[in-house]
Amino acid sequence: MLQYRLYNGGHLPANLEGFVKAGANIGSVIGQFTFGFAADYFGRKAVYGKELMLIILATILTMTTPTGSLSPESCLIYLGVFRILLGVGVGGDYPMSASVSTDRALVRRRGVLLAYIFANQGWGSLVGSLATMIVLLCYKGVMEKGETSKVDGVWRIVVGLSLIPAFGTLYQRLTLPEAKRFEDSKKGESDEESIEALKEKQIAEENAQNGTLFGTPGHKETAAERQAASRRKEIAEAKKHHFKEFFQYFSEWRHLKTLIGTAGCWFLLDIAFYGINLNQNVVLQQIGFDGSSGSPWTRLFKISIGNIIITVLGFVPGYYATVLTIEYLGRKWIQIQGFLMEALFLAILAGKFNSLSTVSFVVCFAFLQFFFNFGANTTTYCYPAEVFPTKFRATAHGISAACGKAGAIISALAFNSLTKDIGTPAVLWIFFACCIAGAILTLLLPEVKGRDPDLIYAEELKERARSRSQVQSQPQ
Repeated sequence: MLQYRLYNGGHLPANLEGFVKAGANIGSVIGQFTFGFAADYFGRKAVYGKELMLIILATILTMTTPTGSLSPESCLIYLGVFRILLGVGVGGDYPMSASVSTDRALVRRRGVLLAYIFANQGWGSLVGSLATMIVLLCYKGVMEKGETSKVDGVWRIVVGLSLIPAFGTLYQRLTLPEAKRFEDSKKGESDEESIEALKEKQIAEENAQNGTLFGTPGHKETAAERQAASRRKEIAEAKKHHFKEFFQYFSEWRHLKTLIGTAGCWFLLDIAFYGINLNQNVVLQQIGFDGSSGSPWTRLFKISIGNIIITVLGFVPGYYATVLTIEYLGRKWIQIQGFLMEALFLAILAGKFNSLSTVSFVVCFAFLQFFFNFGANTTTYCYPAEVFPTKFRATAHGISAACGKAGAIISALAFNSLTKDIGTPAVLWIFFACCIAGAILTLLLPEVKGRDPDLIYAEELKERARSRSQVQSQPQ
């Protein structure tokens, strides 16, 4: 839409277009690292909601882009800068929401909860496309009269609508109490609670909340005040040793290998996923919805229809296929088959890019989108939230997500130039290779279905203490 407001329908400068597209992802890397660490160090309650406040502020600033006062290039720079700020907030939501949800979830329903939360991206994409169509219909009269610059109001309204759910959930986030699982995790190695007690607690939660997604709330103020005060002291003491414990944990190859797996798979996925979805104009052109003909209003409306087709065919069904099967098939199986099926359909699109009929292209692309979401796009979000113990969960999730967004940045900045240099089919073959590599890298990861990382970590601490005791008891 900006091309009609700023350049009378001409193309945006390639370098500034790449900057605007990559801006949100650049900010996401910063937000994922920052909020991920902060959530583990300061606590979920102290941080949760701040990322949403940042999203609200950045969205409002984005809407204020002064297209009538600045030069076109300056407007794009202005927009790109605040998209970076927006990205910081959006990126911070990844580790925050994943950690807050996992801290409260039953182990046997944890994957369903995380996949369901992530699936709302699909609904967001669908509602966004529908909102764009509705607002465009409202502007049809003035735009068809030749007042094309009025399109400036369309994107501002659509962006502004996103503030409704943001304000609607802000209070709940800011007032959400700390989960007892997180508080217990900060007691450190000196905690006297035995592994057997952890098992008993997990069983009790399962029995008390049979058939629900969440475990015992744990955060209700039912404990004695002195117990609460004691817990706060333990958490404060644990902060002093957080860095040491974090590096000690990931200095072991078995844990570092897992982090490499979650971060590497997310990186490889996002190269392909964002390479496709940030440049849907290539796909829309193949299916006749690229808006290459007709009036400006007609072109924009056709693009909106094309975006809805893509969302309905692949995004939403793929997400919910994962929701329904994740606790039966497991994360590892879904991720590997997702990568392999993505590779298959990318190979078909790359090999037959110029000869596929419109119907065949739509079918292949719909299956590609389906297996992105019934596959690695969902499981790379779930894996780091489920495989790492509560004490390091948000930081590890933030690192993994940041690596994913690094892949997205590479795609956003390199796709257009690579397409011009080597052609779209060759770029699709690169995405194919990324998916094959992702399937192989997934082999580093354990299956986390029914796996309690806190229980495993407690066993490791107990074994470490036993080894330390044996060394100290040996005669000098």
